[in-house]
Amino acid sequence: MKYNYLSNKLSFNVLMLVLFTVTIQAQNDYTVSPIPYQVYTATMPVQGTLDDTFSAPIPLGFDFKFFGATYPQVNVSTNGYISFTPHVQGDFSPWQFNTQIPDESFAVKNAFLGCYQDLYDNNLGGTITYAVIGNAPYRRMVVLFDNQASFSCGVNARSSFQMILYETLNILDVQIIDRQACTTWNSGNAVTGIIDDSGLIAYTPTDRNTGPWTAFHEGWRFQQQVNTSNYLFAKCDDDADGYVSFNLQVAQNDLNAINPLLVSFYESESDAISQTNALSNLNYTNTAANMQTIYANVDGMVSSVVLRVIDCANDYDMDSVATAEEDLNADTNLANDDTDLDGIPNFIDNDDDGDLILTTVEYVFARSGSSDISLLDTDNDGIPNYIDADDDGDGILTILEDANNNHNPADDDVNANSIPDYLENNGALGINNPSFKNDVTIYPNPASSILNIENKSNESVAAISIYSLNGALVKEVKSATSLQSIAVADLQSGIYFVKIQMNTQVLNYKFIKN
Repeated sequence: MKYNYLSNKLSFNVLMLVLFTVTIQAQNDYTVSPIPYQVYTATMPVQGTLDDTFSAPIPLGFDFKFFGATYPQVNVSTNGYISFTPHVQGDFSPWQFNTQIPDESFAVKNAFLGCYQDLYDNNLGGTITYAVIGNAPYRRMVVLFDNQASFSCGVNARSSFQMILYETLNILDVQIIDRQACTTWNSGNAVTGIIDDSGLIAYTPTDRNTGPWTAFHEGWRFQQQVNTSNYLFAKCDDDADGYVSFNLQVAQNDLNAINPLLVSFYESESDAISQTNALSNLNYTNTAANMQTIYANVDGMVSSVVLRVIDCANDYDMDSVATAEEDLNADTNLANDDTDLDGIPNFIDNDDDGDLILTTVEYVFARSGSSDISLLDTDNDGIPNYIDADDDGDGILTILEDANNNHNPADDDVNANSIPDYLENNGALGINNPSFKNDVTIYPNPASSILNIENKSNESVAAISIYSLNGALVKEVKSATSLQSIAVADLQSGIYFVKIQMNTQVLNYKFIKN
């Protein structure tokens, strides 16, 4: 059964206009961000796991880009990292290090350091396994270090962690299940991060550079900047033959929302530059199976338009939401739906709203009778939890309801009533709504150009602030006593938070800009 909650329940379009790409513009520029804790299963043993050695080369099954170079295979070090430099099984893998990265003299280079340290399981019950999971072109290579003993301390200091490489996206994730430090050997040092082949460029999460740190149930992502000169149009293929008709008017609207008619399309880049042989029919069927690149001239600027045909029978992000259902704005392009604006479209993002709670946890059908089935919406604001960054409607982003600061709001319950803070409006971190909140309303919602404020209370409005999903202040109006409306036409489409400062209270609302 297909749940048409977007038309039947929400009655709005959540459109995040982002340009997404399969190539990278800044090849050495990565960001590091926390991600929800998640553990995958990997059962294929890594071949060659002697102390301080590299495994045999492991084919990825896909090409992976790392610091600008492309690799079809990797080697796994028994000391907790993936090397992109080719090695023969049994090659020596350095174990001793004491400097932080970047450092051109660092012992390891051109590597993904899952939890680099001196490990030596020596038949003490630990395993090193791998798996390729998911479906092309969005598969993942997972390498799992499970219950690995450390050198010298043995079973008294074990570590378990995973490294994940994403096909097409070229993202690197690390999931640290448990890291225990052996402080009596090599100063207890470990490091999580990535480092290029010179050692001069490296990235690590906060407090996870070289040192005797410990960690438990945390996830980190290393992601390159999105190339905004390319546009991705991903569409479902109902008959699985690799060919579909793309409505290029969708791309026109995304590439130039103000004047779509200034956008024209061409089959070759040279035609796009010279503006000759433009496509006359905007209903265009790809001529190469599964993926084809055409070109757009946007008022004189040329960009690539990648047409990708997707088998929507696959759940590429394994988040339990059917791929076809992740076209939130119902415009047939799966790639321009990116609720949290992280550069990863919802259909390949396992945390659609970026609140550090997995979509699989938030995408829950709540029953209120035998025939009434609807998506979980804790605050009853019409936005299901899995695309709502403030699940309980208390004015505090779910991602910020993390009292123990471990990047996992699901385990925070400051009043110990067995309800996580992010699901409890009156939790200790929440803002209790003042009694006159119903006297102050905002409309229309969704809004496209003007957001009106109606104040029937006895309080006067002192200031109005609008925040994006990630908490950034995007608009502010002070001394707003007589203000009745605020312009929002310049905001990108998406979900925003409105804070209205009264004389004695603060009111918090959500609205959708379409």
